[in-house]
Amino acid sequence: MRDTVRSTTTMDAVSRNPGIDLLRGLAIVLVVFNHLGIRIPLEKSALADVLPTWLLNRLNWNGYEAVYVFFVISGFLIAGNVLRRWGSLAAIDARAFYARRFARIVPCLLALLAVLSALHLLGVQDYMIHRAGQSLPGALLSALGLHLNWYEGRTGYLPGNWDVLWSLSIEEAFYLGFPLACLLLRRRVLLVPPLVLLALSLPWARAALHGNEIWLEKAYLPGMAAIATGVLGALLADACRPPRRTVVMLGWLGALGLGAVLLDGGALWHWLRDGYMLVLTGSALCLLLCFRWRADEGAVPRLRGFAWLRSWGRMSYEIYLTHMFVVFAVIRAYRAWDGNPAHGWLWYLPALVLCWLLGNAVERLLSVPCERWLRGRLKGVASLGRTSAQPG
Repeated sequence: MRDTVRSTTTMDAVSRNPGIDLLRGLAIVLVVFNHLGIRIPLEKSALADVLPTWLLNRLNWNGYEAVYVFFVISGFLIAGNVLRRWGSLAAIDARAFYARRFARIVPCLLALLAVLSALHLLGVQDYMIHRAGQSLPGALLSALGLHLNWYEGRTGYLPGNWDVLWSLSIEEAFYLGFPLACLLLRRRVLLVPPLVLLALSLPWARAALHGNEIWLEKAYLPGMAAIATGVLGALLADACRPPRRTVVMLGWLGALGLGAVLLDGGALWHWLRDGYMLVLTGSALCLLLCFRWRADEGAVPRLRGFAWLRSWGRMSYEIYLTHMFVVFAVIRAYRAWDGNPAHGWLWYLPALVLCWLLGNAVERLLSVPCERWLRGRLKGVASLGRTSAQPG
């Protein structure tokens, strides 16, 4: 029988792994750069005189890929946490699982929806829902019912602060069914094949959606395929521990693959078409496995100089939900100041600082206190400390 009791040191290393936080931090920074770049493209700024245009474009246009990295991380952490708490997926306590997800996700989500509803009703520009077929009740129902991605696919894009919730709809819909699948299939030999098929379906699922821009970005199946990749990685990490040399090589392979996608995704698209997304999810998984196995060995590097980026990873959920408030405010200030595209790059650093400060305030004043209070109130949920895994 597998020993389900792990040392406190190992649990802490996995739940707060510096490498995983660094990867999450990189992903959320790329999302912020993407939403800034749509409105203040770096290629039109003075940076284009000193840096190659292709590099500036890649800084601005990797937000979608970054969300898929989040999906893989989330699947890896959620499944890994289940294995640590209950020893196997078949032993999962569905009630406790749902309670923990509720405590982590719902307080910030409800607060965001309340603020967005108030801004819409007050007629504040950038926050008003105005497209034909869209309404405030419809947006609220889709956000709470985990089908905002489907709602946008039918009616068009919602305002930016609403739009970010599409990824939450995919992720939480996956986790609604995850405990049920674990309890029904029970054995890994039955659970792994459908997860493998789902993970490998990513390029074909995307190829079938070409022609519908919004649904191509936000459909359930491709996102769930990335989450399934992370779940498979957690199962692999729990089942074996390869030699150190293999772990290091896996890390380098993941770094090279992720770098290739982020720096020259166009070339990979030319050769692989939608298959380049498998390179992305596979590379993210290689890095996660490397970070996990290195932590199990007690080799948890602090990665000096990157503490700021790790803090972004720790607060990725809070920053993801709130960063559009900063983006809209910065864009307004930029246009009021002079609106000169050459000076656009100067607004990126203040935007990043403000995103971090807002995310930190939400974490300290709302997210952590509410999560602790809810875990104390929800029956059957142990107070094991925070192990957030949500990107958004």
